[in-house]
Amino acid sequence: MSDLFDVSKETILVTGASQGLGRQFARVLAAHGAAVALAARQTDKLKSLEEEIRGKGGRAAAVALDVTDTASIAGAVDAAEAALGPVTVLINNAGIAIEKLATEQTEADWDAVIGANLKGAYFLATEIARRMIARKQEGNIVNIASVLGIGVLKAVSPYAISKAGIIQATRAMALELAGQNIRINALAPGYIDTEMNHAFWSTPSGERLAKRIPQRRVGAESDLDGAILLLASKASRYMTGSVVTVDGGFLLN
Repeated sequence: MSDLFDVSKETILVTGASQGLGRQFARVLAAHGAAVALAARQTDKLKSLEEEIRGKGGRAAAVALDVTDTASIAGAVDAAEAALGPVTVLINNAGIAIEKLATEQTEADWDAVIGANLKGAYFLATEIARRMIARKQEGNIVNIASVLGIGVLKAVSPYAISKAGIIQATRAMALELAGQNIRINALAPGYIDTEMNHAFWSTPSGERLAKRIPQRRVGAESDLDGAILLLASKASRYMTGSVVTVDGGFLLN
């Protein structure tokens, strides 16, 4: 059964790999044998992760990528493929959130969130898909959505809208590309404790939010390891257009 989740023959591009979930995804996939292209704007953090993975016998290459600059996408994919070979799996993870009420969000806030989370992710996926089609290559794209693309909370409306868009983009592209042997699925995490939000979970607001989760705890980054291996590997070979939620039951409320 271990062969079912084998990614040792895959070249996987992970965006937003400099921190948080992207860094965890890259570590897990590299540990299971994948060649991992690490993409983000903060290349200093990427280099340290590249060295960490290589130090453990893995294969990795750092690539500078700003998904909000669509003109840079093709060059970043070129660099990843020059270093590691044709990309066979994309983990479309880069994204941001700006916490303000809808009436306080500015046009610049909207453009930043939608540009990174939806526009950038969409055009990176289409760039990868075109290359897979040209090579007549089986391909796999995993879009990182969120439970807030399905349900909502206050003060993150552009984020929720962007993640709902990613879920619908996943379904639309899955329908179009199934005949080309390219699968596209989405992973929708719930609340996960990362270095960026760690302090929040010890505040009264964070403790109240954690109590709303039926499992009565915030997720750890490692709680997504099984789901990302499922979606990145042939174990999900008959899945396309699917949305996998990993949220401790949050959406059951």
